[in-house]
Amino acid sequence: MTTVEVECVCEVGDRFGESPVWSPAEGVLYWVDVTAPALRRLDPATRRLDSWRMDEDIGSIGLRAAGGLVAGTRSGIYALDPAARTRRRLGGPDAMPPHHRFNDGKCDRAGRFWSGTLDDRDFSASGTLYRFGADHRCTAMDQGFVLVNGIAWSPDDRFMYVADSRREVVHRYDFSLADGTIANRRPFISTEDVAGRVDGATVATDGTYWCAHVRGGQVAQYDPDGRLIRAIPLPVKYPLMCSFGGSDLETLYVTTSHALVTADEASAQPLAGALFAIHGTGCRGIPETPYAG
Repeated sequence: MTTVEVECVCEVGDRFGESPVWSPAEGVLYWVDVTAPALRRLDPATRRLDSWRMDEDIGSIGLRAAGGLVAGTRSGIYALDPAARTRRRLGGPDAMPPHHRFNDGKCDRAGRFWSGTLDDRDFSASGTLYRFGADHRCTAMDQGFVLVNGIAWSPDDRFMYVADSRREVVHRYDFSLADGTIANRRPFISTEDVAGRVDGATVATDGTYWCAHVRGGQVAQYDPDGRLIRAIPLPVKYPLMCSFGGSDLETLYVTTSHALVTADEASAQPLAGALFAIHGTGCRGIPETPYAG
């Protein structure tokens, strides 16, 4: 194993920092603070941080081929233009149940945006995994989730991974890149006997699955068969998502939560809500495919 270094990049104090996405064209990292709600952009070269207030909770983002970003929010799927600070609704489910919103989301390598909903009032098992195509058609692909997280695909596009965090499981589906279908759901990872639960995730070029162990204070690496390889401790208890970035895609960025910290934990968590970078993992990320619509 290589020696890793954990760096606090930005003490931004996110309530729920999620969905870090590296933009190769701009050389910057975008992410969101779900309930602030806010969109953030960091230029690592200059350490300049820009933030934009959102009109409603924003669960996840992806790059967009037409420019700007695609986002899953409380009311649907939107196109965001950070430069103009505008947003435009692209679509979503015909009817979103009360207290539901989009959570984790990511684009597959054909440019379809996948995101799951959750009931953030009582966390009932009413969440749905949706596929949002370039034609703006929103299709329910699987149902009965408590908390959709950990969306990622294997490097060869044979498998799709989706976590149901509160059920302590990451599922693996057979995936068809050609038509965007999933089948044969089965358990891939269980966190019942490890510290924390799988939240946001990404996959490296070697096929390993990297994920934030929320409540466990670590980022974990699993092999393509779902076996834990290593866990990298962080100085905070509530990491929420990780993603590779930087010009070589070898820096693992990690977003975290301040809002989950209890009063008893606060004094030991001064960096809660900060953005971290992990160097020296020995792995490289796969460039994120922009949304095609």
